[in-house]
Amino acid sequence: SPSVCTTWHSNDDDVYRAPPIDRSILPTAPRAAREPNIDRSRLPKSPPYTAFLGNLPYDVTEESIKDFFRGLNISAVRLPREPTNPERLKGFGYAEFEDIDSLFQALSLNEESLGNRRIRVDVADQAQDKGECPA
Repeated sequence: SPSVCTTWHSNDDDVYRAPPIDRSILPTAPRAAREPNIDRSRLPKSPPYTAFLGNLPYDVTEESIKDFFRGLNISAVRLPREPTNPERLKGFGYAEFEDIDSLFQALSLNEESLGNRRIRVDVADQAQDKGECPA
């Protein structure tokens, strides 16, 4: 009956009037759907919650990394440089997160594009990480 029709339409309008979700903050549905099957047991049990970042563009900055992980609680970014040429990055780095969930979310960004590269995001090897950057 027409009355059902009208209700249907007004509901429909409500849906379209809803403010759009800010996709820059939330992972998009497809990205969440293809979240890697991260074995949570691989995640560190205690801080630091560090992600290894590989295949970074050479012009990457700490700011662009923070932007890449925007919406997550990122506490530090480390981008090692070539000792012989401090201008040149080694093409990998580390991002440290304040909590395990941020690290977990960061891992779901593996293979996402930063600049012109699909970057690798993985759990940093704790021992190797410590050896490289003495506290």
